Amino acid sequence: MSLHPVTEDEAALLEVVAAVGRERIAPRAAADEEAARFPREVFDHLAELGIAGLPFATDLGGGGASVRLTLLVLEELARASLAVGMGMSVHHLATWAVTTFATEQQRAELAQDLVSGRLLGAYALSEPGSGSDAAALATRARWDGQGYRLTGTKAWVTHAGVADRYVVMARTGAQGAGGISAFVLDADQPGLTVATPERKMGLAASPTAQLHLDDAPVPASRLLGGAEGRGFAIAMAALDGGRLGIAACATGLAQAALDLARDYAGTRRQFGRPIGDFQGVGFLLADMATRTEAARQLTLAAAGLRDRAAATGVRAPRLEGHPDAAAISQAAAMSKLTATDAAMQTTSDAVQVLGGVGYTRELAAERYLREAKVLQILEGTNQIQRVVIARHLLGGRG
Repeated sequence: MSLHPVTEDEAALLEVVAAVGRERIAPRAAADEEAARFPREVFDHLAELGIAGLPFATDLGGGGASVRLTLLVLEELARASLAVGMGMSVHHLATWAVTTFATEQQRAELAQDLVSGRLLGAYALSEPGSGSDAAALATRARWDGQGYRLTGTKAWVTHAGVADRYVVMARTGAQGAGGISAFVLDADQPGLTVATPERKMGLAASPTAQLHLDDAPVPASRLLGGAEGRGFAIAMAALDGGRLGIAACATGLAQAALDLARDYAGTRRQFGRPIGDFQGVGFLLADMATRTEAARQLTLAAAGLRDRAAATGVRAPRLEGHPDAAAISQAAAMSKLTATDAAMQTTSDAVQVLGGVGYTRELAAERYLREAKVLQILEGTNQIQRVVIARHLLGGRG
């Protein structure tokens, strides 16, 4: 019996996604990683299936799906390839910021191409000197009488160089959170260049690089939300959803590692019987399964909070004063913390179950382990998640 029951329609969608994962994504994941090749054609196919716009409003061409269903889809994608699952989560994050905070004109001009997946989105908040302390960003947006001129460097941008549209945070006012605004830039924006991709421990198939802005001219119509000073609030609200996306991807990666370890333990024989019959291995598998399911359930519970807020017409609880805003933010941090720690431990245990072959590139276990580490860092390090949770517990704000 499933511990996360779904409707017949949801089950049908998840089976389609699982089939795409098995047949079109997983078979190429190792080769894409080895070649540091971004699988754009996979994202294009997922867009054709409606996955790029799954959680967005139907009047924009989206699927109108719940947060819960969207996270189950992301988990399934990450189970096949973390680069794909995480990439879709990032696209959803950037698209959510645009669809939620755009003016009516911006929704008509900027949102639909992202919702359809014809354009791939990216999100640029961090900088070389401001990672966890996002309010300290230094990229400047200067008003020149006709529009803005953006100058600075954004760092750790997922999809940098392959994205078609970027949500960029820049400073329009004084120091601190209140001086930050959000802009929507296209990849061919004059004055925007992309640095050489970072050489990472894992996820080479998902490019990460700096964006350099050199007096880039941006029209006022690309100021997200139609007003200055809203950028930091937009960024933090978007991260609540982004953290849930990463939690779902971490759960999918943990499930992939568990699947591999379980199958190996059932077929690898030592001392005349499958190694899974030995208590030392069986207990490892039991802990892996329990840890993965706990991450899944906490993530889906957090999704339920967001879905209930959406049912009351609230799109961004933090900004709209929803009574559950603090609980939603806390649950997102708890989910991200729990799921990514679970993925790190479970992928490590998978290597242990496989023994020597787990340490080689013959099987995927070592790749899973390398990929899991970054999940404890992006969308706010797990230390920052603990800060957010503690603040909520003590009556502060996340």
